Amino acid sequence: PEFNVSKKPQKISPKFPGTVRELLHKKIRDSYMHPQFVSDVMKPMNIDPLMDQAVQNLSGGELQRVALAMCMGTPADIYLIDEPSAYLDSEQRVWASKVIKRFILHAKKVAFIVEHDFIMATYLADKVVVYSGTPAVKATAHAPQSLLTGMNAFLKALEITFRRDPTNYRPRINKMDSVKDREQKLSGSYYLLDDN
Repeated sequence: PEFNVSKKPQKISPKFPGTVRELLHKKIRDSYMHPQFVSDVMKPMNIDPLMDQAVQNLSGGELQRVALAMCMGTPADIYLIDEPSAYLDSEQRVWASKVIKRFILHAKKVAFIVEHDFIMATYLADKVVVYSGTPAVKATAHAPQSLLTGMNAFLKALEITFRRDPTNYRPRINKMDSVKDREQKLSGSYYLLDDN
């Protein structure tokens, strides 16, 4: 079967000579004006204040938000999103991850997301692909697995344990050889979703 793919590359080059409004009108005209897309993507990504700015004058974070909106505004079966957190501050990363996840789930689509921000990656993922071997030399990609199983395998290879902070629910690294670290390693739970 043939699939329509929409992608947001890692590196974004602002080559378009016009404004954000002109770019969106040219590339995703039907989506960017649709009321559902406006409320689900455009407003939470805070695109409106950028509409009359020249694309070539946007900051890295502004460009990233526009690129994500364009990616999600392109009708597709599969979305390939590379490093959605790049150039975004911590607050923007939180709401960008929520927008992406909600969009993909509501649209009933598939997304492959490459992300190095641990918090954003664990929030977005329902399945993970873990690589083993030597980076950039010889590596093996293992079959997709659940977030919990995949993170346990990944963290075990690094000999690091994580717990969920009880106040803000963010993943936190346990101190090496702490009581919590030793307990989790002994039980094989390198990645804890709940802090019981």
